[in-house]
Amino acid sequence: MKKIILLLSAAVVLIACSKVGKDEYIITGTATGIENGKTIILETQDESGMGLLAKDTVKVENGKFEMKGKITEPAFYMIQLEGAQAKIPLILENGEVKITIDKDSIQNSKVTGTYNNDEYTSFVAETTKIQKKLMDFQNKNMQAMNAAQQSKDTVVINGLMKEFNKLQEEVSVTSKAKYVTYAETHPKSFISALIIQGMLNDPTADVAKSEKLYNSLEESLKNTKPGKAIKAKLTELKAPTGVGASAPTTDGK
Repeated sequence: MKKIILLLSAAVVLIACSKVGKDEYIITGTATGIENGKTIILETQDESGMGLLAKDTVKVENGKFEMKGKITEPAFYMIQLEGAQAKIPLILENGEVKITIDKDSIQNSKVTGTYNNDEYTSFVAETTKIQKKLMDFQNKNMQAMNAAQQSKDTVVINGLMKEFNKLQEEVSVTSKAKYVTYAETHPKSFISALIIQGMLNDPTADVAKSEKLYNSLEESLKNTKPGKAIKAKLTELKAPTGVGASAPTTDGK
């Protein structure tokens, strides 16, 4: 009986300490060194995907800021600090998202606190390592390329471009393999749904592989916008075509 009472007491404490309810989010931000009154905007893409919509706007006070709201499924958002050129990407979802803004380098700001944001941070770090090969090549050969362009040395230019294109292809293959492996091993991650959606936008997509990855996703992810888009795309790609296929009627049947 004592054990049961202790367990129930612990549960009550956990519930009392929880800041976030169902379908709610809290963003707690640290903005050390950023002056009071600076505006922080939480943005997302509009329905067309061409523009941005502001979901919330707050002011920095004593190096901190906080945003609260409702969200029913994970989605990509961005934090815009007034006067900063770059934005801070994050996955807005149920839970407490913690952001530490680096005022000297917005790209080095940190987003933690929820499963999908922790996963996104790790994923970006891994893919950046792969892309670093291209950056290293460009930095190493920038002077030689500039000199060759000024002297119109086509032999050097073509040679460097050939090396770069070969390296770019290698990085592309490695990246695609990395994405597939991630989706295979992270069925609960929102990033996996985005990866599968991206795979199906490729004309050379392996539909069977994409469908297998989709089927392995956690059910909640299948009900997100990317999840529904994947299902619709799979239905489209698997639809019968050519001779003998029935033409759709005006109501889409």
